[in-house]
Amino acid sequence: MTRAAITEEVRALERLDLQGLRQAWVARYGGPEPRLRSRELLGLMLAWRIQAEAFGGLCPQAMRKLQDQKPPRRGALEVPVGTVLTREWQGRAHTVRRTPAGFEWDGRTYRSLTAVARAISGGAWSGPLFFGLVKRSGADA
Repeated sequence: MTRAAITEEVRALERLDLQGLRQAWVARYGGPEPRLRSRELLGLMLAWRIQAEAFGGLCPQAMRKLQDQKPPRRGALEVPVGTVLTREWQGRAHTVRRTPAGFEWDGRTYRSLTAVARAISGGAWSGPLFFGLVKRSGADA
């Protein structure tokens, strides 16, 4: 198939509704209809597969990078570099700065916000909870 024919086939997907995209998938790949409910997502998936078959999928470096990635931890909270958090604990204000190396507090760098919270409180605190970034589960909103 020519590049122009592939382009036209992909462009034709834009005119289809969800049921039309499901039928196009079955006509092309067989099997049961995809159960996706998002017209946009199904269209993008179908367009990508058509183009990948015609022109090749991801390059080997991209595939390796994806395979080497660790899945994100469930519920992990990202604190952007440069963020400054302040918490008052037992009458003293504590300021923590997010750096590329971790979390800086009281002249030391800690690997996690939880490690800082434990150093400040002396107890087993969740860092995001201690600094008010999340609410205690089960708490009223």
